[in-house]
Amino acid sequence: MIKDVEIKKLKIIPDDRGRLMEILRSDEPIFEKFGQVYMTTAFPGVAKAWHYHKLQDDHFTCISGVMRLALYDSREDSPTYKEVNDFTVSLDNPILVKIPKLVYHGFKCTSDKEAMVINVPTMPYNYKTPDEYRLDAFDNDIPYDWSK
Repeated sequence: MIKDVEIKKLKIIPDDRGRLMEILRSDEPIFEKFGQVYMTTAFPGVAKAWHYHKLQDDHFTCISGVMRLALYDSREDSPTYKEVNDFTVSLDNPILVKIPKLVYHGFKCTSDKEAMVINVPTMPYNYKTPDEYRLDAFDNDIPYDWSK
């Protein structure tokens, strides 16, 4: 596992009206601080990758469809430098993945319906100077194959 990445197994609580799933609470160790909450999606077969942040951590989960989430440790001083992690996230595998700053990440929708992803970053998005540094999903030096 890449250093500083954390996984929280999420619990889905069903009843006769539907389901409830707590994603992130301020009273648990995985929580650092609140920046904002947003939802993003990817259509079937689409990879949205790669990027990293210098200032914020992300907390990803998938609430509909299936997301293949990949992480790459680009931190030269990290004991897991150049390590890749790969997770499948869905309501069948409900996890929250904490992605530390400076770790490249991206996801691909692997279901036949749109994947809906919730992210709780530790900082709000700054429209004037975004904390987002991108690479092309396929043309890069990251040893990961989105076509699989």
